[in-house]
Amino acid sequence: MTTATVTKFPEKSPYQPDTAEGILRAYEAFVAEIDDQPQWLADLRKSSLKEFKRRGIPTPRLEGWKFTNIWPLVKAYGDKIGQIKVSHDNVDGVIITPLLQMLDQDWVKAALSEDMPPGQHNTENTLWHLGNIYLRNGIVIDVPANTEIKKSLELLTSAGEGAFFTDRMVIRLQKNARLTIVEDHWGKGAFWKNRLTHIVLEPGAKLTHIRIQDDSDKSVYTQTTNVHVGRDAVYDAVVLCSGAALSRNQVRVTLDDTCASCHLNSATLLRGEQLGDTTILVEHRAPHCQSNQNIRTVLDGRAHGVFQGKVHVHQPAQKTDGFQMSRALLLSEGSEMDTKPELEIYADDVKCSHGATTGQLDQEPLFYMQSRGIEEKTAKALLIQAFVAEVFENIEDEGLKTALERKVEAWLKL
Repeated sequence: MTTATVTKFPEKSPYQPDTAEGILRAYEAFVAEIDDQPQWLADLRKSSLKEFKRRGIPTPRLEGWKFTNIWPLVKAYGDKIGQIKVSHDNVDGVIITPLLQMLDQDWVKAALSEDMPPGQHNTENTLWHLGNIYLRNGIVIDVPANTEIKKSLELLTSAGEGAFFTDRMVIRLQKNARLTIVEDHWGKGAFWKNRLTHIVLEPGAKLTHIRIQDDSDKSVYTQTTNVHVGRDAVYDAVVLCSGAALSRNQVRVTLDDTCASCHLNSATLLRGEQLGDTTILVEHRAPHCQSNQNIRTVLDGRAHGVFQGKVHVHQPAQKTDGFQMSRALLLSEGSEMDTKPELEIYADDVKCSHGATTGQLDQEPLFYMQSRGIEEKTAKALLIQAFVAEVFENIEDEGLKTALERKVEAWLKL
């Protein structure tokens, strides 16, 4: 009788164990400065610390990060931890409170304590845990029920040089509330900014969320936004990204109740050696919900664009309407675009579609414009402007729409 020998190889971790060490150099000094905190927050920080030590900073060995190698750019940070500076004007009807003053509120505690599932559907949440480890400052934005805020809330978000910066923003729009938030991110020099945002939209609420990222071309910008959308509520997001050496905009939207909807629009304009990563997960958990993703990317020089988008339709989410499209323009031979649109559907009565296109400017309209006396450079810029403009189409505030279009013009140097 022949005896078979079975060799069992040990499981390999998809993470490099040494990627956690550098960014934690300042941890002991950081916690020593904290005088008073509730026990649940101390426990949250400890559990995130344990998880981060186990998993480390994401590397391309992870499926959700295979196009974006953040480690070489951030491994030098860790000796100095800063808090992101957020400046804003007061807007009547909007309650804005420092985070540390709201830790006794149950809904804030629930938002801070939520742990997104690790490694699920392109969302790898180690950077969320990293934000929890250094959780100290931030702001809470709350809009009372049945309140329509007509003036936009503008947040100027900045960071200094030579440090790792993080903070947490928690936003709640109560029943039937309306608000527009404009985040403007900037900073000079080399730094790593890691922003975490948690948004709760109660039934009938609508949030228009505009994020402009124009950080230094020596910086690293990572942000994770976790959104819960209630019954008949709407989350409208517009992102204009043209800054940072490396940026990753990671969004998870959960449509929790009937007739919830989200519209995610993004324009990424990159040149030189920049890398811009947009990673989206939309979770349809209830029937009659709608999601729309419209992603536009323009790349010049040796810039690298990434789009990973997933629509996950759970079995109860019948009558789902999910749409996803990524379009990219390559303005040079050295530019590169990686796209990964996905659908995962467990309901049988849905209308879902996705797609991605990557190409150069259409030569026919370019030739037509030049034949009418328009210079080639101007003609190309006008075509690019029209390509990006669709991202801003649904912005109701004409002033905001014009401001975004002018930023595109500035990037094109019109």
